[in-house]
Amino acid sequence: MTIIFGPAGIGTVHEAAANLEKYHKLGLGACEIPFTYSIFIKEDKHAKEIVEIRKVVEKLKFKLSIHAPYWVNLNSVEKEKIEGSKKRILDCCKIGELIGAYRVVFHCGFYGKMTREETYENIKKAVSEVQEQIKKNKWKIKIAAETMGKINIFGSPEEIKKLSKETGCEMCVDFAHLLARNIGKKSYKELYADFKEYDNLHCHFSGINFGDKGEISHKPTPDEEIKKLLEALPKNKNFVIINESHDPLGDSIKSLKIYNEL
Repeated sequence: MTIIFGPAGIGTVHEAAANLEKYHKLGLGACEIPFTYSIFIKEDKHAKEIVEIRKVVEKLKFKLSIHAPYWVNLNSVEKEKIEGSKKRILDCCKIGELIGAYRVVFHCGFYGKMTREETYENIKKAVSEVQEQIKKNKWKIKIAAETMGKINIFGSPEEIKKLSKETGCEMCVDFAHLLARNIGKKSYKELYADFKEYDNLHCHFSGINFGDKGEISHKPTPDEEIKKLLEALPKNKNFVIINESHDPLGDSIKSLKIYNEL
């Protein structure tokens, strides 16, 4: 089994390349750039920094990923919102291709007043259209639909696996979200069982607060939770685990230490 750990966070554009070098020296091999509130790396404005980031990624064979903006909803009744959401994902892919990222993680959308079947078909159509654009542009980067932590949001294991199978997109398995979505009723071993057929998984993890409707907020990752997750993962598969707690770097370092002691 190979587990590569890394934080959600890369600092400012000007710090990014140096921070990747720093993470590597700490034993980490992954990082996710949070474009969650804005795509802050600009092709025209940051040409020099883009080259620097890509050089480091290629030199260190770093697993660099991007989290697309939170304002993505591929199931809106308003066509312009779906088109805007698709554009945000594709804009992330464009920058990701330039800096050497291998994944763009995205949230699919909400059920709203539609049935789960209608929601699935709408999201499938939009994801397929994004996939067509990626292919047309001859980009190597992959998009990854994320499992979600609230019961009223599209993103159950079944939905994400079906979407991946029918559109060719990748998956982001967020174990904290899945724990919250199941209101803590399933163990990490049971949560992983839904994905046991896959040899390589891009994952998120952190401590998490949840209530009867699922996720409430992320929190620092307890040592015991890290150990429970790592012990639940099989020895013959490969995982990238991005920590999304309030201290993603510290918790990634801690996760690596616990992993090495198992």
